[in-house]
Amino acid sequence: MSVKPRHALPLLLLFALAACSKQEPATDVPAGQPAAGQPAAKAVPPPAAVSEQVQAMSAEQLRESATNALRDNRIYAPGGDNAMEYYLALRDKLPTDAGVTSALTDLLPYTLIAAEQSIAREEFTEAQRLYALIEKTDPKAPALPRLKQSIATAQETVARRAQETETRTAAEEQRRQQEQQRLAQQAEQQRQAEAAAAQQLAAQQETARQEAERQAAAQREREAAAARAAAAAPPPASPAPAASAATLRAISTPAPRYPPEALRAGTSGEVLVEITVGTDGSVTAARVVRSNPARVFDREAINAVRRWKFEPVPAPVTTRRTIGFNPG
Repeated sequence: MSVKPRHALPLLLLFALAACSKQEPATDVPAGQPAAGQPAAKAVPPPAAVSEQVQAMSAEQLRESATNALRDNRIYAPGGDNAMEYYLALRDKLPTDAGVTSALTDLLPYTLIAAEQSIAREEFTEAQRLYALIEKTDPKAPALPRLKQSIATAQETVARRAQETETRTAAEEQRRQQEQQRLAQQAEQQRQAEAAAAQQLAAQQETARQEAERQAAAQREREAAAARAAAAAPPPASPAPAASAATLRAISTPAPRYPPEALRAGTSGEVLVEITVGTDGSVTAARVVRSNPARVFDREAINAVRRWKFEPVPAPVTTRRTIGFNPG
């Protein structure tokens, strides 16, 4: 098949490249991502410049596909369906075709620009594919060493940035864990302090209760000892005949106070007291002779009779009176 005149190709390139300056071809690799299945820090071997599917096409199919690709602004992308690959495959089949060689020469600068843009976007898989196109087009192209170094440097930069991000993330996670540990320790210390304070308060309350019981027991013992001593004491001397119990005339005999405990329990009883009335009619001495029940009403009975008042008598008079306690 004859080769089409070379002057038709620049017209197609003119329209295609004008459109290329306004719109970049889409790629399949997200920005900043390394090649699939490869760490960012490792250089991925350049892929085949021309896909097997394109290499299997006939010369006529390649020429027609290249023309369509230029018309649709598919100069170097997408992979497997672009003018560069079609012309490279066609050059393999027609190595002496000057039009094909010229077309590749015209398309090469734009492929180089696209490769540099891919590197800038950190689309390393796409950059390496474009590098392979450039290398196959012209293995001695001056830009190849620079492109190769740029890809390697950019990959190292991405790898270093990823490592720094990982290190920073690990440090932040460590700080977060340390903060959580500190807060947990602080909470535990506060809990222990509260438990110790509660234990100390309970101990103080128990000590106060025991002291109160001890004092109450001591008071009851003193009262019991006083009652026993009073019961064992000899009776006072008989009063002078000039003054007797019959001569006593009461002026005021306030009733005793009912002990609250006995009142709540409904306890009744009586106390036999012996009193001595002075010449002015006041009670100068009082003691319990007998009580039933014992020691329940003694104190209130003594307190009551000490407030009694009688008419004055010529001489002190000692007498006994029974004081009853009835809750009803």
